[in-house]
Amino acid sequence: QVQLVESGGGLVQPGGSLRLSCAASGFTFSSSIMSWVRQAPGKGLEWLASITSDGKPTYYANSVKGRFTISRDNAKNTLYLQMNSLKSEDTAVYYCRKDIVRGQGTQVTVSS
Repeated sequence: QVQLVESGGGLVQPGGSLRLSCAASGFTFSSSIMSWVRQAPGKGLEWLASITSDGKPTYYANSVKGRFTISRDNAKNTLYLQMNSLKSEDTAVYYCRKDIVRGQGTQVTVSS
């Protein structure tokens, strides 16, 4: 079955950077469109970015465009999200997603 395991979250100061990873298994990762989504406290799920099977093109929500970069390594079955210029409003649990399946998430907290 589809298994997605996110990692790389943590506490970072405003303006800082983090790189999230998502290890995928149980399906043909290299043939799959993948996405990152997040859920902030008390809010619904927000789509952030998607990437096609071979890495291009990529798509971004306006809220993260120019600050976040989605990428993948099909040889390692791993999805990434590079997050720069982080803001307090980026505080959320971040999930990678294939279709409707998400992992357990990784917490990102942006605070001074």
